[in-house]
Amino acid sequence: MATETNKNDTSAMPGLRRGGPGARFASPTEKAADAGASLKALWGYFMRDKLYVIAIIITVMAGTAASITAPDLQSHAIDIIAGSREGVLLYAVLFMLCAYLCGAVMQFAQGILSAKLSQRMVHTLRKELFSKLVDLPVGYLDRHQHGDLMSRMTNDVENISTTISQAVPSLTSAVLTITGTAAFMLYLCWQLALLSFAAIVLTLVATRFLAMRIREHSAKRQSTLGALNARVEEMVSSYPSVVAFNRQGYARSEFNRTSDTLTREGIKTELYSGILGPVMNCIGNLDFVIICAAGGYLATEGLLTVGVISAFIVYAKQFSRPVNEIGMIYGQIQTALAGAERVFAVTNEVSEDMSGRELPDREGTQAPAALTFDQVNFSYDGIKPIIQDFSLQIPSGAKVALVGATGSGKTTIANLLLRFYDPSGGSICLNGEDITGISRGSLRHQVAVVPQETIFFTDTVRNNVCYGNPEADDEELRLATRRSLAEDAVDRLSSGFSTVMVNAGASLSQGERQLLSIARAFVVNPRILILDEATSSVDTRTELAIQQALQEIMRGRTCIIIAHRLSTIRDADTIVVLDHGRIVESGSHQELILRRGAYYELYQTQYAGFAT
Repeated sequence: MATETNKNDTSAMPGLRRGGPGARFASPTEKAADAGASLKALWGYFMRDKLYVIAIIITVMAGTAASITAPDLQSHAIDIIAGSREGVLLYAVLFMLCAYLCGAVMQFAQGILSAKLSQRMVHTLRKELFSKLVDLPVGYLDRHQHGDLMSRMTNDVENISTTISQAVPSLTSAVLTITGTAAFMLYLCWQLALLSFAAIVLTLVATRFLAMRIREHSAKRQSTLGALNARVEEMVSSYPSVVAFNRQGYARSEFNRTSDTLTREGIKTELYSGILGPVMNCIGNLDFVIICAAGGYLATEGLLTVGVISAFIVYAKQFSRPVNEIGMIYGQIQTALAGAERVFAVTNEVSEDMSGRELPDREGTQAPAALTFDQVNFSYDGIKPIIQDFSLQIPSGAKVALVGATGSGKTTIANLLLRFYDPSGGSICLNGEDITGISRGSLRHQVAVVPQETIFFTDTVRNNVCYGNPEADDEELRLATRRSLAEDAVDRLSSGFSTVMVNAGASLSQGERQLLSIARAFVVNPRILILDEATSSVDTRTELAIQQALQEIMRGRTCIIIAHRLSTIRDADTIVVLDHGRIVESGSHQELILRRGAYYELYQTQYAGFAT
């Protein structure tokens, strides 16, 4: 049941995905507040699949060793051809071929193992995250934006998956490649190695400068794109008002202004992204020129062979590639750690306490329950009181109506009874027993709610109606729909109870959905019934049909009726008027009318033509 706090669902805009050499720099890097804790938690998930981790490490090491060894074997073959080295060319070529094949096979195996590891981890993460979400207190979901929680389940987990399958193996391979390649280069010719390292420094400086510019303008483009989309959506949804007030020109100018800004930032982003590739190629070619010139000089002096120069050209390219990748991977890992931190923030939350005494099954306790509210106090934030000194006795089988202005605390009383929240003071008793000593699941098993906004899932009518009691048989189902007057609505459906309801039953009228909601409560066969504005969103004629169904379901049950339409509660045993969480008066309809107090004023406002 929704609380009386405002909840705005938002969803994060997906990160920018553009092609070109600067694509990986396009999205601003999100960082975790405590990367160490997130990394430690993720490591625990890695350790659940130790064999996969060990296999990945072995394949990465073997593949890296093969890729580092291959250029040296290539240099041997070239020197044999040039006559500067003795040996059998066939053997040298075969060894070189084996090294390249080994590297390709290891890279293929690494990709398969990484994909399996990432999907196994993501499957475990998603399962644990969803299990935690369904076990969290209602108050947690009320305090957090629903779109944000959905983003953690989808975007954040997907970022973790991508990082595990791509970034982690690539980072390991990059570190090993840089170390091994540098060692081989220094071993072959330290002078050429130092010249190549100087070019790498130049590459890092240029990459850092351009990447900063790409991120800066990409962030502005992304935020401007969000503003543009919001402006279009606002204009389309509010188009009748735009036309009615003749503001088409203003809407057009505002759109053009935002669109111009987006165009400027897009040009700058694409410009720097387009420059990045040629700059990297230029520096790489400059490195090759330096190696060729210096290597040629050293070769003429007899200090190097042609094969070594050839190996150096390959090693220089092989050395610069992982250096650039580390910068890209670092941002990807930071984003994944930030996502992991957000996921673990949910999984580390304390689940709802479901302990307590179990009440007997409904079948053995059909007698309605008696409820007692004794000086109940409650506040959602611990500061602003919502319920104050609320005391009320509801006899077994009584019908009690709660009325009052919006925000007076009516729905909060129902939330407290269902133990979505516990009172900050006072007590609520069921048949004389404090409900805090009763298991939440057992307590809710005794209660059914008919909400103002009907909620149906993408499933058959049968499963939706039997949602609170999946074990109900066809006879119970048919009886529930007949007593709730929903039988005709079901019979008109193409497949009857087997019809799949989509979009929350959008193909049904509001009144038909409400009748099915009442049928759902019938199937539960509750001892306590809560009607939360059950007729507020239907027309008067439909309200009469719903009222008839409600009279049927309320018979023999303790009922709490939350209502704005006072016509629906005239026959209630007790009407309680709330104002800022306090009971200002209570009694039957006739008693309160004769008393000419708060209820009388509400009644006159609705039926005597007072200003509303």
